[in-house]
Amino acid sequence: MLNVAAFPPRLNTPPQPEIAYQDTYADLIVNYLAQLGIDTVFGVPGGAIEPLLNSLARSERSGGPRLVVARHECGAAFMADGYYRETGKMGVVFSTTGPGATNLITGVASAAADEIPMLVITAQTPLPKFGKRALQESSCTAVDTVSLFSHITQYSTLVSHPEQLESKLVSAIMTAHRAPNGPVHLSIPADILRTPATINSHIQSELLVHNFSMTDEAAIARLYEKISAAKNIVMYIGKGVGGASKQIMAFLKLTGAHFVTCPVGKSWVNEKHPQYRGVYGFAGHDSATALLQDKEVDLILAVGTDLNELGTRGWNTDLLNSKLVHIDSVIEHFTRSPMASAHVLGRIDIIFDRLLVTMLEAHTWGRKWSALHSVRNINGGFATLRNPEKCLSNDSPVKPQRLMHHLSQHLPENARIFVDAGNSWSWATHYLTRSNNEGLYRIAMGYGSMAWSIGAAIGSAIGNRTAPTLCIVGDGSYLMSAQEITVAAQHQLPVVFLVLNDAAMGMVMHGQRMGQQESIGWQLNTVNYAALAQAMGVDGMVIESPAELDAIDFNALFNKNGPTLIDIRIDRNEVPPMDDRIKGLAVNGSATPGG
Repeated sequence: MLNVAAFPPRLNTPPQPEIAYQDTYADLIVNYLAQLGIDTVFGVPGGAIEPLLNSLARSERSGGPRLVVARHECGAAFMADGYYRETGKMGVVFSTTGPGATNLITGVASAAADEIPMLVITAQTPLPKFGKRALQESSCTAVDTVSLFSHITQYSTLVSHPEQLESKLVSAIMTAHRAPNGPVHLSIPADILRTPATINSHIQSELLVHNFSMTDEAAIARLYEKISAAKNIVMYIGKGVGGASKQIMAFLKLTGAHFVTCPVGKSWVNEKHPQYRGVYGFAGHDSATALLQDKEVDLILAVGTDLNELGTRGWNTDLLNSKLVHIDSVIEHFTRSPMASAHVLGRIDIIFDRLLVTMLEAHTWGRKWSALHSVRNINGGFATLRNPEKCLSNDSPVKPQRLMHHLSQHLPENARIFVDAGNSWSWATHYLTRSNNEGLYRIAMGYGSMAWSIGAAIGSAIGNRTAPTLCIVGDGSYLMSAQEITVAAQHQLPVVFLVLNDAAMGMVMHGQRMGQQESIGWQLNTVNYAALAQAMGVDGMVIESPAELDAIDFNALFNKNGPTLIDIRIDRNEVPPMDDRIKGLAVNGSATPGG
């Protein structure tokens, strides 16, 4: 039975006629989702997936999991991604067979790169039609979607018999929650989805999503020895610290250690903390680089990080050297730190709980660690900003630095901030400063999919309608997926979409200039995005000056009964802090820009 109380109230929908039916295997899937507390499934309808839609329709009338229809399957996958980031519950996305399934690929690949647990369900034509070139066939003898998804998921399988479905569903859910987390894929023929079920679900739901942990006690003991022997400790914080942020902050307070983050890891720290020295990596801060280069530092703790290109300045030896100890819950991440003096595997919160017990005891006996000096910046933090005077500029069009400084000062601390790929990354990473350390600053840098933030912000707001939600997106990305804002309008979600309008693909334009390449392909036509939004039933406004920016009441917008699009005209001649990206693209002394 579904637990009706576990799900939020629905939008008003017209009464539906009751249709007699027997539980199907599609119902079995929906029942599993209900027991996992998942209340929303994202997707785009189609003929072969109709049995699952029928089940979701019946489920919603009973207060169980419901359907949210995206405008494109890739947008649906981004929504499932955002739903997980807000609720902590596995995102679920479906498509019909053929092009519906292939449209999902970029969104699922993005989830794989960012280690997002996601259940992907694609339909197949009925089994008797396999190999006959049926419309939109995607079996192993046509466009083989199971094989395609095997390269971007941790588990991809065809359910070829009804009695396989439950065991493969269980395998998929458990695999999605196994470190490293990631998407999983079930391809199910339409005739199996509609087959009357001969079994009932019999699960302990908490066991399916349990995060099993193996902690290396001997490695923790060696880690403490290194900490005890060190005089000046620096910590590098990655995106994977998550639920360990409380223990890590206690460790930093005890040791006085200064710390830096990767561009994604800044979501888990208070950027105005006196020991924080900024972002190391893409669009980072000189103060972070100087800290890691400081010769007085004798121990670097890299925590919860996969040490990717953008988070390490192209695997720079400032971070990756023999001073390093790499602490992580995913074994695969250690393959990028073979030069480290130690690897410590386990749940990060448990590791630091153990460390703190020993260190607090040592502290009572007078053990102290040194702390390095720092200077406060214009945003109230201690990271060194480039051209800080531009954060206060009253020039028009609006300086991007001025915009990010304004957001730092005026967004509510509990705002969910989704930042899209491109120059939005650069400006937000360097200039947008937050005190909140609960993971509410959200960015998908693993795969770098443009337009991710639009769907992800909507999925997050579906998961929590009362949370202030802001999407920061460039005009190039917005043009790729503008239609998804109609989902926010349909569901009356108070998401604010902030479009950085400079009539350019900014990262491409600046990348070509900085890399001394041909100037080509970056131009966009002039578009009034506010008017475009209004045509879609969304309130829109144009901001052309800092004075108009200052007049925005974000709290009022976040409390509306629907979305708002802010078309802000920014100065495209301002050069973003993306030097390392250009150097990383260099081949034989030349560079090719990327977006």
